[in-house]
Amino acid sequence: MARYDNYTNKEMQAVTIARQIKDGQIAIVGTGLPLIGASLAKAVYAPHCYLIVESGLMDCDPIEVPRSVGDNRFMAHCGVHWTNATYVGFQANEWRHDKKRMIAFIGGAQIDPYGNVNSTVIGDYHHPKTRFTGSGGANGIATYVNTIIMMQHEKRRFIEKVDYITSPGWIDGPGGRTRVGIPENVGPQMVVTDKGILKFDEDTKRMYLAGYYPSSSPEDVIENTGFDIDVSRAVELEAPDENVIRLIREEIDPGEAFIKKPVEE
Repeated sequence: MARYDNYTNKEMQAVTIARQIKDGQIAIVGTGLPLIGASLAKAVYAPHCYLIVESGLMDCDPIEVPRSVGDNRFMAHCGVHWTNATYVGFQANEWRHDKKRMIAFIGGAQIDPYGNVNSTVIGDYHHPKTRFTGSGGANGIATYVNTIIMMQHEKRRFIEKVDYITSPGWIDGPGGRTRVGIPENVGPQMVVTDKGILKFDEDTKRMYLAGYYPSSSPEDVIENTGFDIDVSRAVELEAPDENVIRLIREEIDPGEAFIKKPVEE
């Protein structure tokens, strides 16, 4: 008989994503863990949320896990297919009318204490050690939409200063976004990692540990963060229900496209 009490950190990360999406919200998702989490939210936590992707597909409800934002599995079960320009305009319009119903998920290779994300280059921009695919739609999303950032929690990723700002966070603290000419009333809300949730202090805009997984600890987070981080407010997060893990493994991602099942002994 299959076990569902042996959840992995990636499954816990997907569940944590799902718990952040509220009923009635519009969630901009890509593929991978954000899609697993958003699909789980729609199935369990927020049945009336709306999933959209940057290719212009709106109100998606895929019955199989898509492999990209242009996958037919997205297209077959969506409300409408907009042009990219219309999709970007929709983001800007939500911001212009100060709507709070949109949340977006982005990721990257590096992040700093203020939520600035690098998905462009490691090292000097003109003579890089590593060059990545870059922004895609993430810069526009981070400019106009409240974001939840997905990262694996490693010291080489959580650093004091990113090599390149692909997607703006709170820049350098209070008023930072205004100083560089982007909206101040939106920005990064939290970082969801394979160790817990990190949020941003309302006054300083600096990252702090808000919650850690039962498999982690504040000490584990400190050890894997490349800058000083406040853990005094951290609480242990609730472990996922076994039925939620069953949904991930048997219905949402049965082919293990993005989350591998643990090997049962």
